[in-house]
Amino acid sequence: MAFDRLIEKIAETQNPTVAGLDPKLEYIPASIRNACFEKYGKTLEGAAAALFEFNKAIIDRIYDIVPAVKPQAAYYEMYGWQGVWALTDTIAYAQSKGMFVITDGKRNDIGTTMQAYAAAHLGTTDICGEEVYPFGADALTVNGYLGTDGIKPLTDICKKEDKGIFVLVKTSNPSSGELQDMRLENGATVYEQMGRMCESWGEELPGKYGYSGVGAVVGATYPEQLLEMREKAPHTFFLVPGYGAQGGGAEDAKNAFDKNGLGAIINSSRGIMCAWKKQNLTEEDFAEAARNEALRMKDDIISTIGKISL
Repeated sequence: MAFDRLIEKIAETQNPTVAGLDPKLEYIPASIRNACFEKYGKTLEGAAAALFEFNKAIIDRIYDIVPAVKPQAAYYEMYGWQGVWALTDTIAYAQSKGMFVITDGKRNDIGTTMQAYAAAHLGTTDICGEEVYPFGADALTVNGYLGTDGIKPLTDICKKEDKGIFVLVKTSNPSSGELQDMRLENGATVYEQMGRMCESWGEELPGKYGYSGVGAVVGATYPEQLLEMREKAPHTFFLVPGYGAQGGGAEDAKNAFDKNGLGAIINSSRGIMCAWKKQNLTEEDFAEAARNEALRMKDDIISTIGKISL
């Protein structure tokens, strides 16, 4: 099961974190931008090339200490098909370095449309009898609010292709409570009910470390709800946004973990990509700064949760 591979990588590196690769052109050093613009012009091709070169440099400096990366699809799609090409290349490059890749796409649909999303991001596409991987990520974030009709096509692909999904449960944004905190007739909050559904969906994808292939997105910005969901969804692996730039810290995120230090992976995007700004380094040192921040984040979390053991 895909999350078994992720859990083993986390234990190997003693690092339950994922680096979000959500690049903007203003994050990218002028030297990289200028080289790409000189070759392709100030075009979508030039922008996409700069994104990929930036991502490669960060991956090269963190792949031995960070188990996973999480590219957010929107930051690539805004540069058209050329940006999507950069996303594809980023996924392949990170995997070539042994990293687990979570595509943050928050896809949501039903029936054959969801089958198409599942095939695109996690499975294969048939081209006149030839099966090819369009993106080939290891996991995908999804929106479960269309119910089982929107999840079943994904779990079918996950079972076949050894992939995983993270379903939005309690997100880190300030207005998440407008819907997610509302109570249903059974007394549960909307997010609690979604967590129960993740536990149910995950029964199709059991893992050897007690966590299924259906994970949940639960934000570090709501530590009490994070603890609640850890208790109520014991077989659901958490992807935890909100650390760093959104205000969450290790003390907030610790509630996501079990007694062995397993059960979650904590995301930082801008904190790693733009670390050179906080470290008073030049933009040319962005990759080294990213490594420094990744190590600081690792030490911060491990000092709070303790050694990770399988």
